[in-house]
Amino acid sequence: MNRLRVKKKVPLLPYMLVLPTLLFVLLFTIYPTISSIAGSFFQQRLNIPKYREPVFYGFGNYTDLLGDPGFRLILGNTLRYVLVVVPLTMITALGFALWLSKSRNSRFRIAIFHPTILPMVSAATIWMFFLTPDYGLFNSFLGFFGYTGPENWVANPDMALWSLVLIAFWKDSGFYMIFYLAGIQNLPGEVFEAAKLEGAGPLTIFFKFTMPLLRRTTLFVTTVLVIGAFRTVDHVFIVTQGGPSSRSSLLLYHLWQVRFDYLNIGQASAITVFLVVLLLAFTISNFVITERRTTDA
Repeated sequence: MNRLRVKKKVPLLPYMLVLPTLLFVLLFTIYPTISSIAGSFFQQRLNIPKYREPVFYGFGNYTDLLGDPGFRLILGNTLRYVLVVVPLTMITALGFALWLSKSRNSRFRIAIFHPTILPMVSAATIWMFFLTPDYGLFNSFLGFFGYTGPENWVANPDMALWSLVLIAFWKDSGFYMIFYLAGIQNLPGEVFEAAKLEGAGPLTIFFKFTMPLLRRTTLFVTTVLVIGAFRTVDHVFIVTQGGPSSRSSLLLYHLWQVRFDYLNIGQASAITVFLVVLLLAFTISNFVITERRTTDA
């Protein structure tokens, strides 16, 4: 008796649903990344006739970048910016979420979340009224205390970078508060009730119960925050334009300058690869460390 072989039909619907996203990722993520990696091994400058066509340069673009004091300064600016704005925003967002989880007044939530609605360009323009040296609100406030002479906040080499930190912190804290607030509202209430019955204090409950239970939320928030901090460019254009003397220039803004101002395609590709490697290393290490702590717990 011959057995009839029934061919199973492969359902096409799941693949059709994934196809638009897959095409988008291929066109705007994978292809540009591969193109940047390939282009980083060539020297190509559109403003120099000799190098308008790509010339193989090996690792020359990378050695040129690492040997450039200006690039090392910009890389240091970016790392300082990330190391300050990420924990500051995350801690403030968590504090807002803890406070609002106990408050029933929706006006506070709207007030804290409101800066998030603004585009970064608009937020930077608003803050220019605070930071303007002559009639800015900061200098007007200091004038009440007898401070003479306007402080040029965005042109001071020691303050320009921290002006960018202040703007990003003000705008993004409310956005990440939403994630922490959602995480807190989904925590199991019986765990905290049992901890209180056992006599645990507020600090013990926070560090031993709340934070471990919010570990996945913290993983997501830190990853998105770090990626967003490395992608900072909007308010650099509006507020400081990388000055003075590149003291407030960040990596993505420098990438834009190298590609579109200096027309150095090879070096711009190397900076892109450098940025992708940094973000990939952080994301993987952050995920591995968080998962390991979750497993150990």
